[in-house]
Amino acid sequence: MWAKAVAVTAVAGAVIALSGCAASPDGPADDTTTSASSQPPSPELDVAGTFDIGGGRQMYLQCSGTGTPTVLFVSGQRASADDWLITADGVDSAPVFSLVAEQTRVCSYDRPGTPVGDSPSRSDPVQQPATAAAMVDDLHALLAAAEIAEPVVLVAHSAGGLAARLYASTYPDEVAGMVLVDALSEGLQDAMTPEQWQIQIPLLRGDIDAAIAEYPPLEWVDADTSFDQLRAAPPVSPMPLIVLTSDEPIGPTIPALKAAGVIGDEIPDDFGYVTDAARAKSQARLAQLVPGAVHITKTDSGHNVHYEQPALVAEAVVTVVDLVREGADSAGG
Repeated sequence: MWAKAVAVTAVAGAVIALSGCAASPDGPADDTTTSASSQPPSPELDVAGTFDIGGGRQMYLQCSGTGTPTVLFVSGQRASADDWLITADGVDSAPVFSLVAEQTRVCSYDRPGTPVGDSPSRSDPVQQPATAAAMVDDLHALLAAAEIAEPVVLVAHSAGGLAARLYASTYPDEVAGMVLVDALSEGLQDAMTPEQWQIQIPLLRGDIDAAIAEYPPLEWVDADTSFDQLRAAPPVSPMPLIVLTSDEPIGPTIPALKAAGVIGDEIPDDFGYVTDAARAKSQARLAQLVPGAVHITKTDSGHNVHYEQPALVAEAVVTVVDLVREGADSAGG
């Protein structure tokens, strides 16, 4: 089944923090050391269905909770709305979606090509690869169709960070705050030499070809084009921002991934340390997007921080929500 193929792909994605995870109750797909609980709690959803976004297409959205601002969760590559309903085995906490829903309105959605377990995506397929700009267009249409109150707080993991940042740049009046969870950025490429980036490219794809053979509409992100779109975008407006960064090193994992056949033998054994250094620079740069941004580097987590440390991620989200509320009260008063 394609869930297995997607899982293998995203393990390789953990090496470069792109793939996010193949979100499903069947488990996470891009962390080599942590599995997810098999039955994540089911929240009480008052919205769970598809909306017409134009062009004959439907996209899936689910929401729970009450209050403003609405928090919108943006999943990583190939990860559905349910990605925020997963916790790692042994984690004694409700998932991020449920924790934040106790404090305000929360929504998450399926981009095209994001399967749920062994079921196809609940959003209509589109031609792949995806780009940040295409993801932004879809999200803008979805929020309008679903009549989601703006401005929202965007919470984005991995490659979802590309969409969240470009959305905030493109529609500054519609985003009040952001939380970036081990988010991918053009800073990763900028911190590498062209030769190093050429080594990184196969890691970006991982085993995607096998996964696509199982599920042809599967989402995969054109990183280079998305990076260029972000470079050309206006700066993000000042807003509350918290950046959470995985502190689990990638460097030691490369030989084991090669031995398991997840990545090719052409990848140097020490290349993970190159990626670690580039990732550190790119994450620090994300924390400089706006004045006063907070960078949390001690997460005791791999790439799937929201699986392994849901309470930490939820606390960051609620902090941004409170700051947005305080700003709205000050403006109104």
